[in-house]
Amino acid sequence: MSRLKASTPKSTSRPMIALANPARFNSISGRLLPWLTALTVIVLTAGLYQAFFVSPADYQQGETVRIMFVHVPAAWLSMFGWTLMSIASLGVLVWRHPLADVAAEAAAPIGAAFTLIALVTGSLWGRPMWGTWWEWDARLTSVLVLFLMYLGVIALRAALDEPSRAAKLVAILTLVGFINIPIIKFSVDWWNTLHQPASVIRMDGPTIHPDILVPLLVCAVGFTLLFVTLHLVVMRTELIRRRLRGLQRRAAEAR
Repeated sequence: MSRLKASTPKSTSRPMIALANPARFNSISGRLLPWLTALTVIVLTAGLYQAFFVSPADYQQGETVRIMFVHVPAAWLSMFGWTLMSIASLGVLVWRHPLADVAAEAAAPIGAAFTLIALVTGSLWGRPMWGTWWEWDARLTSVLVLFLMYLGVIALRAALDEPSRAAKLVAILTLVGFINIPIIKFSVDWWNTLHQPASVIRMDGPTIHPDILVPLLVCAVGFTLLFVTLHLVVMRTELIRRRLRGLQRRAAEAR
């Protein structure tokens, strides 16, 4: 962090430099978090209430369709997390943005958690639908690879003692791993897969009945707000941890 903070951005606009200031970020996020937390609780509660108490059971899947209200948002956010890390990695490698590495590091465990939720709920959903807990289906396999990639970048960062070197290597690995995101998204279209094709984001519109689609979208917004809230909290915590680590290093050098 210290080297990233000390380095001069190669090329960036003045507003980006202002937002890159950790003090300004803490000030803005500190004012935003209470409102964001309240909005997250309201939207997520409303979505889960509609999903489990208002939405009807599916005529084919019965009550098991309710797993979808957690599984689908978690699957979307597993890809969102890696995409966010990839954008932050560009900030590390191209613009040397002071907060970019903090954003990437903070997003990794949250993205890994949502990916694990997607895998577990997908297995629970697959057992009654497909008669098996797991298949080496293209979509399932590529999501498992994504989970292993999350664990890989977390382990790589933990294994390196030099912060700026860790930031660069993790950024490179993250950008290389981004190739898996379109594979996950389009795997059901590219291969004859066991997984069902996309039913929400389609050129010809969603194929899900509005009674199920509406609570699903509300849940998706609620879980996305939860991701953003957790991300801001972890970023603020990481900034404090890096500041303390810098103070300890300077104190040790002064002895």
